Amino acid sequence: MLTIKQGDTILVIAGDDRGRTGKVIKVSPSGARVQIEGINIQKKHHRPKKEGEKGQVIEKPGFISVSNVKLICPKCGKPTKASHTRTEGKRKKRVCKKCQAVI
Repeated sequence: MLTIKQGDTILVIAGDDRGRTGKVIKVSPSGARVQIEGINIQKKHHRPKKEGEKGQVIEKPGFISVSNVKLICPKCGKPTKASHTRTEGKRKKRVCKKCQAVI
């Protein structure tokens, strides 16, 4: 089970974009990878299909492994690992390991 979800703010801790923060756009749980806006930008060359159309270079964010990112706690603002705990009832909640706040 991944501790990072769509919409979370994260910090990149490894790779070319180390030290940068961004918001998660998409999560791929099967591959344990996340897509973050403005990070790991990849270029794709698009060939013109019709006559008179121009070719272009499209830039889009690529996926990054979950092991290379850390979640930023919205309460304390520090990069942290999130743990899962059961709160009232049987629902699992994500909890910050530094400030013990529910994320």
